[in-house]
Amino acid sequence: MTSRLRELIQQLGEAIHESVIESEQIAGVVQDIRKHGFDVLLMLEATIGLNEVTAKDADAEADPEFNPDGSPFTKNDVNFLRSLRISVEGEEPDDSEAQAG
Repeated sequence: MTSRLRELIQQLGEAIHESVIESEQIAGVVQDIRKHGFDVLLMLEATIGLNEVTAKDADAEADPEFNPDGSPFTKNDVNFLRSLRISVEGEEPDDSEAQAG
């Protein structure tokens, strides 16, 4: 990982932090909780995953019809959705899902 990439990841973390701090909705809910006699300690964890994009992947992202199966999802999209236990129509379940069911 290059120092520039580390710097960009740091900037992303700071931007996420700032957006939470400046959120009027979050501030309002915290204030309501405090009105009920509780102090609030808010701790968030963000996981940032990076996948290097190849020229082929970039083409697929830009034009979903580029995917050989005609799916609007890239392989990374499908893997992410599966990690959330969301199935994608037309995708075959992997072996772990077939054994669990």
